[in-house]
Amino acid sequence: MTSAEKAKSEPLIDLQRLVVSVRRRRRLWMSMALLGLILGGLVAVFLPSPPTAVAQILVVHPDDSPTDSGTLMRTDVAVLQTTKTATEALKKLNSTQAPEEFLKDYEGLGLTNNVLQLTVKGKTDEEAVARAQAISDSFITEYISRNQAAAAAEQKALLDQRNQAQNELGSIESAIVAEEAKNRNANPAQLERLYSRRAELTSKISDYDGRAQEAGIGTPKVAAGTQIVDAPRILPQSFLKTLATDAGIGFALGLLAGLGLAAVTSVVKDRPVLRREISQHLGASVIAQLPKPPRFLRRSRAVTRRQRVAATLVRAAGQEGGSVSLLDLGARQITAALAVDMARELAEKGTASLVDDLPKTNLRELAGQGPIQVLDRGDTPLAAGERRIGVGSVEPGTSWTDLEVLGDETILVVRTGHANTEWLHTVARQLADRHIPIIGVVVVDPDPRDHTDGTLWDGLHTALRGRAARPMPKPVEMFPKKNGYPTPYKRAKELGNADQPTKRFAPVSSDNAEAL
Repeated sequence: MTSAEKAKSEPLIDLQRLVVSVRRRRRLWMSMALLGLILGGLVAVFLPSPPTAVAQILVVHPDDSPTDSGTLMRTDVAVLQTTKTATEALKKLNSTQAPEEFLKDYEGLGLTNNVLQLTVKGKTDEEAVARAQAISDSFITEYISRNQAAAAAEQKALLDQRNQAQNELGSIESAIVAEEAKNRNANPAQLERLYSRRAELTSKISDYDGRAQEAGIGTPKVAAGTQIVDAPRILPQSFLKTLATDAGIGFALGLLAGLGLAAVTSVVKDRPVLRREISQHLGASVIAQLPKPPRFLRRSRAVTRRQRVAATLVRAAGQEGGSVSLLDLGARQITAALAVDMARELAEKGTASLVDDLPKTNLRELAGQGPIQVLDRGDTPLAAGERRIGVGSVEPGTSWTDLEVLGDETILVVRTGHANTEWLHTVARQLADRHIPIIGVVVVDPDPRDHTDGTLWDGLHTALRGRAARPMPKPVEMFPKKNGYPTPYKRAKELGNADQPTKRFAPVSSDNAEAL
């Protein structure tokens, strides 16, 4: 698969990598969750909720019906939260507060189609109760007056229609009298039409009178039924409950913010955390991994595991004589300890020495008193049969031209999530330009749930299976020694240092399988 095809096959966002990156940044989002928990508790302690009074009002609707879906009550809640009601309540309280600001201190809620709950905040308990009483009285007064005005307007309209019908009835009566006075010359059809109209007007007048009386009767029912059924009272507040609620809200908000920040930074920073990604970007297989060293407990287990990895690295670089380098990328202490363990493993079979080029570490102190000799870069030439391990770094600021002196081959010790993709590519490119093969990669602090494959199956010349099948060519001295000091070694391409493609075989067909 070419690089272009591989780029097309890669998803825009790798969910597995995203989950692993967020899990690795658990300190970030757990810290933010803890910070939110603390801030929520501080808010509950230093900014307690003000006293709150509650009251319930029974509202009688003239046009109420069992099929009402709460529209009338929603209208009452909207009227309650208007500046007109707020202004009337402020007048009862003799307060100079702006109605717009006062509206923020109370709210209404329709419990049923006829019960309205009022919640009011105040600076003290007495103020909250007084505000609730004033708002309730203002709302009831405005509601009754509005219904009375509506009933009076309806009654007036009915009476006006009755008066018009009575005036028309008077003219009809006059027309009937005038027609009957003609005696024999009277028109029977005209009289019949006048009599019919008189009966119709008489019926309308009677209907208007009845409806006007009913309109006047409806207002007393509304005025008598609309009242405060639950007097204003202070809601009890529990400090522990408030503290737990505010702290829980702060914890949830902090946790969400931390998870979001961790997810965004993992995408933006583009730091590989999976073995598969590290192997692809460095162009070498992962041959071992080490967890993050514990700070307090289980140090002996960590040392045993590191020594086991050191033995694996010795077998991976297993050629008699020559030098190999151990290059650090984000795990300086582990790299130094691994180099000492490898040197001790090699010292049991022959002469072994260390070349210290790792900043901020003391290999001599780690090696202690023993057969391992710790040298500085360029001290003494490599003796026959001597195994030398150069310890260096490929962190930003590395002098790439000095890597050839540390070893002909190298093993990278990479901490997951430490370097971004660009720097991994830079390391792989610089080592390739200097013809320094990467034997393998040791991953430090991997995710415990990372089950990705960190093996490059087409890297036969550096893979362990390829090294076991054929011996690696010895380095060729391209330049003469000067003053007893070795000059950098470079491998000749004709000796097989170039990338050797894996030989591919055609799949076995069904016919060939039967013949076999």
